[in-house]
Amino acid sequence: MQPVNQFIALSLKQMRANKGWSLDKTSQKTGVSKAMLGQIERGESSPTIATLWKIATGFEVSLTALIEPPKTDDTSVTRGVPFRSAHIVRNQPAQNSMFVAPLFPYDDQLNFEWMELTFVAGYEQYSEAHSLGVIEHVVVISGSVELYIDEHWHTFKAGDAVRFNADKPHGYRNQSQVDSVVHNLIYYPEKTKAKR
Repeated sequence: MQPVNQFIALSLKQMRANKGWSLDKTSQKTGVSKAMLGQIERGESSPTIATLWKIATGFEVSLTALIEPPKTDDTSVTRGVPFRSAHIVRNQPAQNSMFVAPLFPYDDQLNFEWMELTFVAGYEQYSEAHSLGVIEHVVVISGSVELYIDEHWHTFKAGDAVRFNADKPHGYRNQSQVDSVVHNLIYYPEKTKAKR
């Protein structure tokens, strides 16, 4: 299995080629510097989730379009039902205090992707607005997490669920002393070309 940075590098190169975009144009569309884009394409940089979201939003694709290989061997079928184990896909592109496990990559028939996110104690991240109409559904599995929605922080604990419009700035933080785990289902409207 290739390292995640290689998948990201190949995905970015392919998306740029499909659009016919130069590094300059890609930088303008994504808000990511030309130098950083070049490093990502060469597999020399491990981009943060915030950087990956900027790239995904600029290309109008899902986050998993960047981080998932076209065909994975970590999805199996049990009794005719697709099955993925978070234990197998956990720790995909992460930053120092966040881990991502893509449970179900973007599905263009259902218009969503589903991820398990682990925030270590002290984690805080603000996210720029995603494409128009994108909606996030968050279910807290363990611990507690604070979400920045509509310019206010809101606290949610294990068992709580929230849905919000992600086409405006929002954020996540874990101010507790233990890791927090959430499931995040991200819905993309049909007009967003969320696939590769």
